[in-house]
Amino acid sequence: MPKPTTDPAALELGVDRSSPIPLYFQLAQQLEAAIEQGRLAPGSLLGNEIELAARLGLSRPTVRQAIQSLVDKGLMVRRRGVGTQVVHSRVRRPLELSSLYDDLEAAGAHPTTRVLRSTVEPADSAVAEALAVAEGSDVHLVERLRYAHGEPLALLRNHLPPGIVDLDTARLEATGLYRLMRGAGITLHSARQTVGARLATAEEAAGLAEAEGAALLTMERVTFDDTGRAVEFGSHIYRASRYTFDFQLLVR
Repeated sequence: MPKPTTDPAALELGVDRSSPIPLYFQLAQQLEAAIEQGRLAPGSLLGNEIELAARLGLSRPTVRQAIQSLVDKGLMVRRRGVGTQVVHSRVRRPLELSSLYDDLEAAGAHPTTRVLRSTVEPADSAVAEALAVAEGSDVHLVERLRYAHGEPLALLRNHLPPGIVDLDTARLEATGLYRLMRGAGITLHSARQTVGARLATAEEAAGLAEAEGAALLTMERVTFDDTGRAVEFGSHIYRASRYTFDFQLLVR
């Protein structure tokens, strides 16, 4: 893994003037790659635009446009009196049967959780169908706000058959749901998952530190154990500015 730096001057940056790709876009791509690959660490100050422009032989407006494109993506912020600072890379998650908590922990994103609600409620038609239980029967609902690098990333809503795992609030805030399920002897085997997108409501935007109407990624998942029993129905939303799904496609 490349060693992270907080000094952008240590990065090997350059542009190809013979390329049809705009110079600002070439610079933006190199800076974004350095952030995504961990070569430019969170908290790094990008430094003076004039100095960076002189170093690369670019105009100041070109450098400013490159930086602004990364600010617009949420990878950098402009702080008055401080300058332009790297926030952190967008979370990229492979589509496989794993928990968000485990994926963030593996990526060094320091996941934390706040439980918003943990209660038993009657299953509506969608939940009953997903979990293969009678409509109106008791199911456990857990709503959590998941953070990465101290910033809200996702709002997680999960329904489970009651009694299959201890859903104590302290335990839910200390680790991931799948880890608790595995600890309870549940063998997760497969899942059916749907990914989509929509705009944030005012309430969702407030919880996720986004503007109302901001783009959200959505994911619904029904997870089955090794006996074929549905053990979880998840309905999650993610900040599109901070999160992406990675797909691997194979030819049949």
